[in-house]
Amino acid sequence: MTGGDLIADVLKQQGVSWLFTLCGGHISPILVSAKARGLRVVDVRHEANAVFAADAVARLTGVPGVAAVTAGPGATNTVTAVKNAQLAQSPVVVLGGATATLLKGRGSLQDIDQMALMRPHVKWATTVDRVSDLGSTLERAFLTARSGVPGPVFVECPVDLLYDPALVRQWYVAKTGDKARSLRDLALQWYIRRHLRKVFGEGGEAPRAPRRVAPRAPSPGGVRRAADYLAASQRPVLLIGSQALLSPLEVDALAEAVGALGLPVYLSGMARGLLGPDHPRQLRHHRKQALREADLVILAGTPCDFRLDYGDHINRGAVLISANLSRVDLRKNRRPDLGVLGAPDLFLRALAREAKGEPARAAWMETLRARDAQREAEIETLSEAPSAGGMNPLRLCREIDRALDPDSVIVADGGDFVSSAAYITRPRGPLSWLDPGAFGTLGVGAGFALGAKLVRPSAEVWILYGDGSAGYSLAEADTFVRHRIPVIAVVGNDAAWTQIAREQVELLKDDVGTVLAPTDYHRVAEGFGAKGFAIGAAEDAPAVLAAAKAAARAGHPVFVNAIIGKTDFRKGSISM
Repeated sequence: MTGGDLIADVLKQQGVSWLFTLCGGHISPILVSAKARGLRVVDVRHEANAVFAADAVARLTGVPGVAAVTAGPGATNTVTAVKNAQLAQSPVVVLGGATATLLKGRGSLQDIDQMALMRPHVKWATTVDRVSDLGSTLERAFLTARSGVPGPVFVECPVDLLYDPALVRQWYVAKTGDKARSLRDLALQWYIRRHLRKVFGEGGEAPRAPRRVAPRAPSPGGVRRAADYLAASQRPVLLIGSQALLSPLEVDALAEAVGALGLPVYLSGMARGLLGPDHPRQLRHHRKQALREADLVILAGTPCDFRLDYGDHINRGAVLISANLSRVDLRKNRRPDLGVLGAPDLFLRALAREAKGEPARAAWMETLRARDAQREAEIETLSEAPSAGGMNPLRLCREIDRALDPDSVIVADGGDFVSSAAYITRPRGPLSWLDPGAFGTLGVGAGFALGAKLVRPSAEVWILYGDGSAGYSLAEADTFVRHRIPVIAVVGNDAAWTQIAREQVELLKDDVGTVLAPTDYHRVAEGFGAKGFAIGAAEDAPAVLAAAKAAARAGHPVFVNAIIGKTDFRKGSISM
């Protein structure tokens, strides 16, 4: 068996269904062997999107997603996506090609210190120097990615470990000559033969079944204290973040527990959609005001980072309870009154069992609901107002929300337009919203959508693009066409990096670097073989979106170019 065979056997044993890649000679045996074993090899047009797709698979299934990239530039192209997975706590395994073991550091093609490059951005980075170690190393990589606080890992696989040993020996002979002409030649041939015996030595084990990794359970004492705090509270607020969704198979139990707690709840990140679109306890607006008025705040899987103004959004007089898998995130920027180290979903499920009944909080809930209703009415009014330069973006977001199928996934990839969509579109169920997470990375759209549609082939998968972010992955329209992945992409096209331009123009009186062209993105996608549609006016949106949905149902990837205008809806939205 070749090293490529060994790797493919482990991938199959670990439950991997898809291998995302951009081809390269350093990794070709992995791709061929994976295909031969029934894995679907999905090749993309940029390595970052291979990692983004693997990230989406991990988030939606709980099984680490896998990307294989070639050496040098192939690895460097993944760094942003790998860092995004690290900050999003997503278990991803990246297989990196590398120069031959005997040529490291000698100036061979694409030979760089990949370990130094990757170590700061992963849970574990390692290189393998013997074929017999490939299987056990990869099994450890999967275990590491899933254990504790999940995250990405990087395994470097030198090229001479992957190909047929006889072929590798021929390569080395071709480099050195098969006849010794001097004492130096004899010494070199002896050294190479000894090295190859080490590389191809016997050993190794058959792939083993994945080890079960149980998420850390919260302490019973911490849960009881939380229940006591909750029983005494009159104005509680529950904020659930992405980390609470790290066990995809348990999301229904989590949703049931949250409903049983009966608390006002705000959902952020991957947690959006957990309770469906219209749950009576779910709130969508004026979160900052609610947190500042609450007497008890429970953070389940979300830290006090910039999204909560480093903890300053939360009333200083409130009891703060935080449940988190990460010791660092548990106390980041603000020390909680009660910090519970453990899986936040398990904490909420245990708290629902321990809770001592609901005190009279009707007035508090009614206050929050009234604010929500008022803001929804304001958004409806704002969405009907004229918008200079194109369709009102809020109206477009409302039309998209009306068009969403009950079984749908929204991939958020953009700044101003997509952030507006987060206020307006309502994910239809658990695991139906994918955004980059704390890193705020533009460019996740195509990769996330690719992974999501493979995991949920019957679901309607939407990419909401800003026209700036669309540029990062527009070429993946080719990938969607070649692999028959019928996603629906909507580009909110206002010909600008609007989220940056808002503050830059007001504060610095210059729009330099923020102006784009009103590009026909749908025609670009059509050039790759996708179906393209354009929306120029609000009254056209329902019919165009309906046509886009029909084309996707017929198996075609779709790109909708929506010309939108400017609004003041998100004025003052810059993050520091």
